[in-house]
Amino acid sequence: MAAPSATPATRTGPLVVQPLRRRHCAACHAGPLRMLVLEDGAPRCLDCADLGHLVFLPRGDTALTRRSREESGLSAVVVRFNRRKGRYERQGVLVEEAGLARAERRCLADAEARRRRRARDARRREREDARFTDAFAAEIRRLFPGCPPDRARDIAGHASVRGSGRVGRSAAGRALSEGAVTSAVAASVRHLDTPYDDLLMSGLPRPEARRRIAAAVETALRGWRAGGSGPPGAEGSGPPRAGSVGPPGAEGAGARRAGGTGPPGAPDAPAYPGSAGRL
Repeated sequence: MAAPSATPATRTGPLVVQPLRRRHCAACHAGPLRMLVLEDGAPRCLDCADLGHLVFLPRGDTALTRRSREESGLSAVVVRFNRRKGRYERQGVLVEEAGLARAERRCLADAEARRRRRARDARRREREDARFTDAFAAEIRRLFPGCPPDRARDIAGHASVRGSGRVGRSAAGRALSEGAVTSAVAASVRHLDTPYDDLLMSGLPRPEARRRIAAAVETALRGWRAGGSGPPGAEGSGPPRAGSVGPPGAEGAGARRAGGTGPPGAPDAPAYPGSAGRL
């Protein structure tokens, strides 16, 4: 895939890139450039792109960033390519210096009010999260009456951590769908009650590791659905003992971690340059 011919504009202004490689301006040959704009496939320094009078505001203060853009007649989003994640990520904004000064005065004027509002919002989210965790645990107990109450609470708490991207925070999880609840319980059994993690650490591919412990997970879920509450490994009751399935030479290996994670949610990505055209 060819590099993009120009830096795509965002919905609220131009886009500026912090390059990973040494780049020089195609117009004035200045460089290496700390920030650049792509025009017709060629890098331009901020001065040649008519953005040289703007100042950089790093990300981190949402209120200051929003107000700085409101106070600036011209602004630009600054991004950099993250090699590990394979995508461009926002680093901050370029804004007019006078607009930044006005935004800072506005933020100072209502700093205490915003602090109190953040504290209220945090308490409200804690109450909402606690209610949701209780509801998720109750649904686990309804679908799997043999699951011990403490275990159900642990599974619900792990699956429903805000911002985790786990199954409890998905749309299906928030709706307490049977599929989402079952996925959370199965993930917990997989990691806590089978040698699944040991299989992965032994170098076994994930699909094969899942295939090997699938029967053990299904046996555990079937036992909990039927209302069994005996110790792990008891016939028709809780999850099988770790070590019942395992890699060669790993019989009897205990599981190490409690809880499991659902697939991470894919965050919405802005219209940044494609990874094939990273700078």
